[in-house]
Amino acid sequence: MRNSKKLNFLITGVSSGFGRAFAEAALQAGHSVIGTVRSEDAKQAFENLASERAIAVVLDVTDFSSIARTITSTADSFGPIDVLVNNAGYGHEGALEESSLDEMRRQFDVNVFGAVAMIKAVLPSMRARRSGHIINITSMGGFITMPGIAYYCGSKFALEGISETLAKEVADFGIKVTAVAPGSFRTDWAGRSMARSPRSIPDYDTVIDPIRSARQEKSGHQLGNPTKAAQVILDIAGSPDAPVHLLLGSDAVKLVREKIAKMGAEIDAWEKISVSTDFK
Repeated sequence: MRNSKKLNFLITGVSSGFGRAFAEAALQAGHSVIGTVRSEDAKQAFENLASERAIAVVLDVTDFSSIARTITSTADSFGPIDVLVNNAGYGHEGALEESSLDEMRRQFDVNVFGAVAMIKAVLPSMRARRSGHIINITSMGGFITMPGIAYYCGSKFALEGISETLAKEVADFGIKVTAVAPGSFRTDWAGRSMARSPRSIPDYDTVIDPIRSARQEKSGHQLGNPTKAAQVILDIAGSPDAPVHLLLGSDAVKLVREKIAKMGAEIDAWEKISVSTDFK
């Protein structure tokens, strides 16, 4: 069911990729959008999309101390935020042993801490109004894993868990929380936007190199359509029936189902050991 109510969206990372697709779809449907960007040029380009309904804010989601102040100030003039879409994020690729802790910290700062800071900026108003919808863009990498993206998967597993917990905390306030987990989509996630640690340990050649090469070759040819994903976001935004977890893409559905089945089989195989640790 398409949402006919006009909403105020706050979408992070609207310069390209999913964020741009989400913002353009919302504007075309007549909604208003505050979008975060990283430069004045990007701000002007975004605001040119729709006079008075497209407002860009130059904001780094890792500048935690300024997020609440900036968002509150913008909302005061723009109007209450009905829907937050936490989209800003990037992928880090590299074998864990070859990847620095600084790279891990940056990955979590953007993908996890930045998202939580945005949530904390909008929650007081949503709670006071007893309405709102927080949509966190996670990844099928928040359910499944593959060699070479441990930091990325870790950050998305974290955001999935945070989203599910938050949904339980705010349910009585009329606030919905949805973690949207896309599979492979034709964005620049695997191209320009991905940070890659240099290879240094030959032992990992047969594990990491084929996956890295395949990911680069498939970039721009993925199955998922960002425009269709954007329409799904519009359809669920503000809906009381919105799910807590939503997979996007046939690959995500297939791979997550396989993971759940394998995990179930492993639980069954080890059940006697698992329950043997209880007090009797």
